[in-house]
Amino acid sequence: MITPLSPARIQQRAALRGAAMGIVTALVAGPVLAADASNGKRVAVRWCATCHVVAPDQRNAYADAPPFKEIASRPNFSESGLVTFLLNPHAKMPNMSLTRIEAADIAAYIRTLR
Repeated sequence: MITPLSPARIQQRAALRGAAMGIVTALVAGPVLAADASNGKRVAVRWCATCHVVAPDQRNAYADAPPFKEIASRPNFSESGLVTFLLNPHAKMPNMSLTRIEAADIAAYIRTLR
């Protein structure tokens, strides 16, 4: 004879299934949502190369803007901090209206220059 489950037990099982699905989703979607450094380089060349040296083969840029390699080498460099910086307009930088994905891609590209 099968004993019916109590409502609390049914709720507990549903919560466990939901948690398991969340973990599986994170494992599958995580790499898909990871920042794309190659796209970051493309965006940087389009938006940042006028002022910053964004790539090792670039020759000219605005003298007061630090090269991306220098930014990457800073001891306090963090991708998340750079994303926050890029998404907030600053007096010395034009408002580029980057998306969060573009900012994350640029930060990922800069990290590759370490």
